[in-house]
Amino acid sequence: MALWLPTKKEKYGVALWNFSGTNEHHLPLQIGDTVHILQALEGWYRGYSLRNRATWGTFPVALIHLKGAHVKQKGAEENIVSAEMPMVQEITTTLREWATIWKQLYVMGQKERYGQVRRMMCELMERRSQLLSGTLPKDELLELKKEVTSKIDYGNKILELDLVVRDENGNILDPDRTSVISLFQAHKQATSMISERIQEEMCSQYSELGCNARLASPSHNLYLCVRNFVCNIGEEAQLFTALYDPGQQKMISENYLIRWASTGVPQDIELLNNLKAIFTDLGSMDLKRERLFLVCQIVRVGRMDLKETYTRKLSTGLRRPFGVSVMDITDIVKGKCESDEDKQYFIPVHLVAAENDFLHNMIKKAVEGKEISHKGQGFWVSLKMLWGDLNQVRKDHPHLVDRSTVVVRKLGFPEIIMPGDIRSDIYLTLVQGEFDKGNKKTQKNVEVTVCVCDETGNMMQNVIFPGAGDKPSSEYRSVVYYQQRQQRWMETMKIAVPIEDVHRTHLRFTFRHRSSSDSKDKNERIFSMAFVKLMRPDGTTLHDGEHDLILYKGDIRKLEDASSYLNLPFTRSLLESKTLSGSSFRVSGGMAGMGISSRDSFQISTLVCSTKLTQNVDLLGLLKWRSKPNLLAGNLQKLMKVDGGEVIKFLQDTLDALFSIMMENAATDVYDTLIFDALVFIVGLIADRKFHHFNAVLEAYIQQHFSATLAYKKLISVLTQYVDSARRGEPCDALLRTFKALEYIFKFIVRSRHLFAQLYEGKEKEEFQASLQQFFLTVNQLMKSTPEGTIMVSQGAALKYLPSILEDVFQIFDSSVLGCLLQDFFENLSPLHLLKQKLQSLTDIVNSKIFQSYVCREMLLHTTIPILRELIEKGEEEEACIELLSSILEVLYKAQKRAEERLTRRSGEERQHREDSELRKVKGHVQMIMEQLLRTVIRRVIVLDQEHDLRSHYVACMAAILNQMDEAHYSSYIQAFSARPDLMDFLMETFILFKDLIGKTVYPSDWMVMNMVQNREFLRAINQFADILTQMFLSSSSLELQLWNNYFHLAVAFLTQDSLQLENFSQAKRTTILAKYGDMRATIGAAIRDMWYNLGHHKIQFIPGMVGPILEMTLVPELELRKSTIPIFFDMMLCEYQLTKTFGMFEDEILHKLDSEVEGGRGDEQYKQLFQSILLSCCRNHPELAKPSENFVALVTGLLERLLDYRTVMNDENKTYSMSCTVNLLNFYKEIDRRAMYIRYLYKLKDLHVSYENYTEAAYTLLLHARLLKGESQLTVSVQPMCVSYASLCQTARLRGSTQENRPLLLLNRLGQRWIPNVPGLLSGTRMAQFSTVRVR
Repeated sequence: MALWLPTKKEKYGVALWNFSGTNEHHLPLQIGDTVHILQALEGWYRGYSLRNRATWGTFPVALIHLKGAHVKQKGAEENIVSAEMPMVQEITTTLREWATIWKQLYVMGQKERYGQVRRMMCELMERRSQLLSGTLPKDELLELKKEVTSKIDYGNKILELDLVVRDENGNILDPDRTSVISLFQAHKQATSMISERIQEEMCSQYSELGCNARLASPSHNLYLCVRNFVCNIGEEAQLFTALYDPGQQKMISENYLIRWASTGVPQDIELLNNLKAIFTDLGSMDLKRERLFLVCQIVRVGRMDLKETYTRKLSTGLRRPFGVSVMDITDIVKGKCESDEDKQYFIPVHLVAAENDFLHNMIKKAVEGKEISHKGQGFWVSLKMLWGDLNQVRKDHPHLVDRSTVVVRKLGFPEIIMPGDIRSDIYLTLVQGEFDKGNKKTQKNVEVTVCVCDETGNMMQNVIFPGAGDKPSSEYRSVVYYQQRQQRWMETMKIAVPIEDVHRTHLRFTFRHRSSSDSKDKNERIFSMAFVKLMRPDGTTLHDGEHDLILYKGDIRKLEDASSYLNLPFTRSLLESKTLSGSSFRVSGGMAGMGISSRDSFQISTLVCSTKLTQNVDLLGLLKWRSKPNLLAGNLQKLMKVDGGEVIKFLQDTLDALFSIMMENAATDVYDTLIFDALVFIVGLIADRKFHHFNAVLEAYIQQHFSATLAYKKLISVLTQYVDSARRGEPCDALLRTFKALEYIFKFIVRSRHLFAQLYEGKEKEEFQASLQQFFLTVNQLMKSTPEGTIMVSQGAALKYLPSILEDVFQIFDSSVLGCLLQDFFENLSPLHLLKQKLQSLTDIVNSKIFQSYVCREMLLHTTIPILRELIEKGEEEEACIELLSSILEVLYKAQKRAEERLTRRSGEERQHREDSELRKVKGHVQMIMEQLLRTVIRRVIVLDQEHDLRSHYVACMAAILNQMDEAHYSSYIQAFSARPDLMDFLMETFILFKDLIGKTVYPSDWMVMNMVQNREFLRAINQFADILTQMFLSSSSLELQLWNNYFHLAVAFLTQDSLQLENFSQAKRTTILAKYGDMRATIGAAIRDMWYNLGHHKIQFIPGMVGPILEMTLVPELELRKSTIPIFFDMMLCEYQLTKTFGMFEDEILHKLDSEVEGGRGDEQYKQLFQSILLSCCRNHPELAKPSENFVALVTGLLERLLDYRTVMNDENKTYSMSCTVNLLNFYKEIDRRAMYIRYLYKLKDLHVSYENYTEAAYTLLLHARLLKGESQLTVSVQPMCVSYASLCQTARLRGSTQENRPLLLLNRLGQRWIPNVPGLLSGTRMAQFSTVRVR
């Protein structure tokens, strides 16, 4: 016979269809069940379902689809973990959980929610397939992961499932590796995000609002893919695509140029199906534009007129207007509609209709949205918004933005200038011109030719870019408009001249008439020329804006000779200024043959986008300070008035100039304050949002380029002077600006000192330490000053900005001295002033690296903890207190984890040494928090209202403190109580608080992880305090009854709380809880049992008070718990019997409590059997109790049987069953003489009759109560409640009138009012006789 063999690779699989099994050895499976395969034999597997690991069996091989898994061996036990990526596993688990609810929704008829869940499940299955395909690019994978987690969290919320907490990468947080504080904050953040998502769904604005986070990005990009261009031109064409703002009527980006062949494909055939571009540098202001359009200007290259035939030789190569295409992309850019690279848009072409249709004017008309007959001519494009800078976009979307994708820059600098964005671009726009026809009969067909020349007139090669994506050229020819006196081109090109050549470069414009006839065209000569220099005489670059150029006419050789015209004025403003100044200007002598064309005009516009060229005279004066040292002080002062963008562009050059001035004037302090103020100004600029990315550039400059070894002396000196001035009450505006820049000022100081020490081998260390200490002492004196007026403002600024310098100072300053100085810094400040600022300053220090130093942390904790204790007790600045305490606990948690991890990597003596030196120190700081703040926090939680916003924060802090306490901490804390009553008060407070938090949790019910972590810490604390109870509050002679009573009630409340009742959860949730936390009920149940037995002869004091709680505990449907705790009942019986020779109190109490517990839904057939078997087994060891115990067990099991029957049929529509079970219980309580319970069920029977409108039977049932009463006086007193209870019944009879069916009620009402003595005699004929004792099974 073949043997079952262990499987090696086949370990994990999924059932493909249902398998019910045909014998007891088969394992029933449902489709989708996952199985752990252990053995295999001839087409069969043996193993278990992961839904129920306790049941093993066999199942067919063909039934299972095998999947990859990792096997983890724990001794002889195997654990399997799916090899699928975690996100796929999470989707699978989520789908299983949702599927169960989905079916329930269908059964309940909730069609709308059913459909919603179905759609979400389908979406998740589709995303799961995409993840499993393994074909997604990295950027799409990350985006898909975010989408999936968002859908899962949203679905869990609307289905009232547990909240899943994740880190910033979307990974589920592990509570064993995450602090309580971090878990709490993650829960809050997740709740907030999901609430926002639900609000978006409710407002039906998901598309717009869902992109808000992306819109907050500083950089935005528009991806464009031209799929096709369909247009019957017949000649070559140039397609200029750009972004256009109709409000300002101008382009806001460069042109993306595509050269299109006459054959209908790109001229560069390699670009076919690869025409991609990305418009970059768009900022938040661009997204806020009222409207934004994608515009394409189509220029054909060929004949003057397309209608002309080739019968005669025609001019070719002319750039002529053909049409424009426009598309409103406002919604796409703003995120109001989804953008997808696969979706295609059609943009029709507006064709030129007349010769005076300038392309720019056509754009203005086209954006008005008039319908045109495009006849299928136009563009097919795809658009998609991408977020982040260009490097990030390339990293996130490599399949869209690769090396072949053309980058189209914005005209001008972006809102946020990125470090490393080196540009030297000059954008030139041919705006317009007006030309006289001269000796011609018709207006000229003017063509403007642009070239870049040096001072000798030589043309510079390949420096003109007509558009992004095109090769540079040496000259640019404008579009030719036919016979128009006033021309309006609005053509923009980029001039890229090397920086070193700009000062000797000028632009030359030549104007020529173009003829349609080739022979005439060849004879046409330049009729005019204009030029403009790129550099002004003062060394600055040509200013931005429009320039009205002077047109010169004359001999062609003179017009092309730079020496003939470069000394002439080139703009009309210059000409007018010369005239106004009285200078004579005429063209004569060597300049003969040239004249000004007064009838013609020509305007251009320029825009300089350069990080190396400046248009500011003041900045240039500072950069070239050596040329005019007498103006140095003025230039330093003028620097503070220069535009921030200009300074940032020349950041390194400006800083080099400032520190060069400082070093070359080291012997004097004349310029020290001016340089210091200039440095503060520059740092303040970088703090601006527009330039904040230059923080990295500034830090790189400090580390790599900064070389002023003596700067630290002057910077500390000026800084100390400013603080001292503020201390004396002088105006503090300069100090406030200085404090804002303090972080980088100290980076310069520290780096300068480091360079000095390297150069001079550590000399003057003492002097430096003394100057630094003097600065801190001066600041501390400032904090000691009376907080009034400007001094209080300065103190607030010091509190805010001083923490920013500590990490740099910590590198070069003695930590113990620094700790003492910081202690004085906070202690010098008046305790009643600037509390919030003080707490925030402490929080910033706690979150810095300095707090990781043991010495500094020790000193700061001695300062911080008393402040926290006092404010929490008073209830002042609680939000700031909680933030500070949370930060301290978070730092201590991480420090403790690091110490423990280091410890595990070492062994033997080294491990012991490490524990003594590191972990012990962290534990010591935890003890400081515990000793001074634990009870303060507990009392604050007790005081705060249940609905107080901060109560949950305090509870999280309390749980975090408990989480970091070990047994030694608990022992030390208990020993610290000087008096026994004080300790007892603490335990009472804690027990009451824990019980309150368990019954009324401060966290939402879906915060499962947070609730379970809190339970885990509460359980550990309860067990620790249980030992204290046994050791200190239990002796043979005395017992603190109330304290022990509170303990038992707390422990039972903990055990029976809803969040621990695993049988009420789904299989997935139950498995997760058991794997991570175990079944805490078993732990606390064992503790309750042990504590009960520890009581000894004091047990009788808890009878019958503890019978109800113990009964509630034993009714929890957990087999092992029931087995371990039911024997407590026998111990109670035995205890009472030994004292009174009976257990009547116990019996009465358990019968009373059992009734209410079973009615509340607890108890089952298994409990009845266990109760019977366990108690009878216990009785056998005590012969004297055997008979009464057997009777008691029979009594309780009989009652349980009837109560379970009653609970089962109470919701049954058959009223006979309900009434029969009620009468059964009625008779049972009558037989065992439990009068109170008997009366209780009398009223239940009455209510049943009333619910079925059997008013006569209801009245007779009430009269049965009277049968129990003896004598008229007793009758009168006892029946009054009964009369009240059915008074409404009688009132109903009066309102209905004196009908035949109501007469018995009216009669009984009258009897109820008179209560004649022979009432019992009336009962002999009651209809209740028909209710004999009936058992309902």
